[in-house]
Amino acid sequence: MKKYLISIIIALIVSVSVTNAQEGSSNVSFKAQAQQSLQDKEYTKARYLFKRAYEAYARQGNYAEAIACGVKTNELYTRENLYQEAFDLCREMDAVITTGEEKLQKKMPELRFMLAKERLAMFSKLKNVERSKDQLVRLEESAGAIRTDSIKEELLYIKANYYYTFGPAELGVASYRKIINTYKQQGANEKVATCYQNMVSLAEKVNNAPLAVRTYKEYVAWNDSVAALSAANELAVVKKNYETSQQTLQERDSEISVQSYKIIGLCTLTAILIGGLIFVGGVLLRFISLTRKQKKNIEIANEHNDLKSQFIQNISAQMEPALNTLAQSAQQQKGEDSELMQVQIEALRGFSNDIQELSHLEHSLTEPYELTSTNVQTFCDEVIMKVKPFVQPGVEIVANAPKLQIKTNPEQLERILIHLLKNAAFYTENGKITLDFKKRGAHTHQFLVTDTGTGIPEELRENIFKPFTEVKDLTQGDGLGLPICSLIATKMNGTLTLDNGYTKGSRFVLELHA
Repeated sequence: MKKYLISIIIALIVSVSVTNAQEGSSNVSFKAQAQQSLQDKEYTKARYLFKRAYEAYARQGNYAEAIACGVKTNELYTRENLYQEAFDLCREMDAVITTGEEKLQKKMPELRFMLAKERLAMFSKLKNVERSKDQLVRLEESAGAIRTDSIKEELLYIKANYYYTFGPAELGVASYRKIINTYKQQGANEKVATCYQNMVSLAEKVNNAPLAVRTYKEYVAWNDSVAALSAANELAVVKKNYETSQQTLQERDSEISVQSYKIIGLCTLTAILIGGLIFVGGVLLRFISLTRKQKKNIEIANEHNDLKSQFIQNISAQMEPALNTLAQSAQQQKGEDSELMQVQIEALRGFSNDIQELSHLEHSLTEPYELTSTNVQTFCDEVIMKVKPFVQPGVEIVANAPKLQIKTNPEQLERILIHLLKNAAFYTENGKITLDFKKRGAHTHQFLVTDTGTGIPEELRENIFKPFTEVKDLTQGDGLGLPICSLIATKMNGTLTLDNGYTKGSRFVLELHA
């Protein structure tokens, strides 16, 4: 009888173990299938599989995986606006966490944090201020119990998004500043830049234009300071390398001098070798002298180029406060002189910005722009609509582009085309302005801007893409627009040229290679 009971107990244990192993395997399978469905954008199937994985993990007592799969399910519910099902599932997950805490006799703040974060996201989408605020309080309580740097950082991001959405926005700014200060102390400049970009995007999303402008100015100022510091560090490295090279050259000079004395001593011993040794010594010294001179010239040229770029940035940065002061003074005055002064100040400010951008483009030509798929017809129509207000009465402006997808950088492409079209609008009093797209090969296409205006004098055509070749009143333009557009085209793996064969006005050809 005793042996019989023992056999039954062993069979039950084996059965339970096999069942648990099978259920654990199915959990992993459900989750893996759900993740694959999510990648394939089969959202309904993915939601169902995540739900199955959540239920299986909950039964198994794997609470961390259960809540992770439950949150994924919830995200897919809210994606289809199934908020009732989403909130029901949140209540289920709350009960699962409570059950787990009772069984394990310990708190699970990490899981509470995940659940509160998901609820906050839902209430934020529904614009429910009070419930969102409750979830933010719960998040702070859970984060206080966890006390890890990553959770603190994540909480700051969440609080920033909350205050940008519901206000006051300054509290969101304060949260981002804490994150930015942490990244600055760590020297994580890429993360700092990402934070500033997120702040600008959020401000634009909630239609807070003043905050977006202020944040962007702070970002530009910080970026300029980082660039200046980087330039200073690079200059210090160049200087150190130069000093090392000088020391090496001095050591070699000393060695050469010693060798020369030895040669002279040996020459006194044999008359036959004197002429040969002197000749060889002279050639060697001349070669060393020329080599040293060439190295020094190269080092000086590189150093001057770096200093020129740094000087341009410093001068431009120093001009901005002075221009702001002059602008305020001009606003306080009245009359034509005040208006003229304001026009001149804006011209100087634009000239300063163009010089900075020209310098930046020259130093970043090897850094290509990010490309995205763009519909040519829609893109060209939008560009034409933006330029129409600048077109003179009686002038027709049209775009000829097919419904075709191309890989390009739409922001930079738009900058070039709008500049060319505005120029055409300024110099065309009657007739027509055309923006054409032509495909020249599998990976080559052209944008052509044609007008029936006054055209460009032949003596000016050679230098229109070169900066600083013309001296004129800055209020009439600084002449840097086309050089900047040409550099942008180069960074886009293309060229910007003037069609000299076109004689009925002007035609610019922008050729890009994908």
